[in-house]
Amino acid sequence: MGKIQKHYAALFAGAIAIGFNPVLIKAAGAPGVVTSFYRFVFGTLILVVPFIISIKGNYRTLSKKGLLIAIVAGLCMSFDMSFWTTGIMMSNVAMPTLTGNMASLWVGLGAVVFFKERQGILFWIGLIVSLTGISLLVINDYYSANGMFMGLVFGMLAGMFYATFMLLTQKGRTYLDTIPYLFVFTFTTTIFLALFVFILKLPFTGYSNYTWSLFILMGTVFHAGAWFLLNYSQGKIPASIVSPTLLLQPLIASTVAYYLLNEVLSIRQIVGGGVVISGIYMVHFSKKVRK
Repeated sequence: MGKIQKHYAALFAGAIAIGFNPVLIKAAGAPGVVTSFYRFVFGTLILVVPFIISIKGNYRTLSKKGLLIAIVAGLCMSFDMSFWTTGIMMSNVAMPTLTGNMASLWVGLGAVVFFKERQGILFWIGLIVSLTGISLLVINDYYSANGMFMGLVFGMLAGMFYATFMLLTQKGRTYLDTIPYLFVFTFTTTIFLALFVFILKLPFTGYSNYTWSLFILMGTVFHAGAWFLLNYSQGKIPASIVSPTLLLQPLIASTVAYYLLNEVLSIRQIVGGGVVISGIYMVHFSKKVRK
């Protein structure tokens, strides 16, 4: 297998792994911010030794600019995780995960507003299609008593922070290798999440052995392992390819949630979700056309 094939294999394996995360978050039954915190705690711990080995004990070899970018990326990830996991616990696995993956739309709109970048017609068509899909979901869930509407809103907020994280990671990986970047942003995210748990006065302890086992599983296999694969691929594959590939996450998550958590989506949710994903793919394809 050639190098480029290895990077693509890592990308798809990482995408599949993170698809299981929302199901485990829901199954843990703890507040979303607490689950996120422990996921990053165990993820950080497992990365300590690889991080030390990767820099060979010489911290001065680390780029200061790369470290700063990784720290800011960690702050964005902490907000992303807090909104996303809270949305999952308020509603279901699929909806917050779907709207959380609208990051590319916010990146494109941000480029128009802040950088005066001109977008092609396909981008605007994709944006309209995605918003149409969101409208179908909102109409379906606004009056629902099971928190679906707020789950959608929290997922969209998470997607905005995730968009910023992806942009920062694309830049940060040019200054830091995979393991150092992964460790720094993971460690920073852990610190901010701990602060959020403290501010919200959520319990750090008192959870069942089952919940603790899921915390450990998420932190080691489905965080450190998955994000190693994704960061490894991001070093060689453009974000314009990585982002649409990660749209496998809501599909995998909703499928696994159906079999493990008995979460059933309505026809309107399935149609609306499909429309949203179609619009997002149009946005990514518009970038390819422009290039």
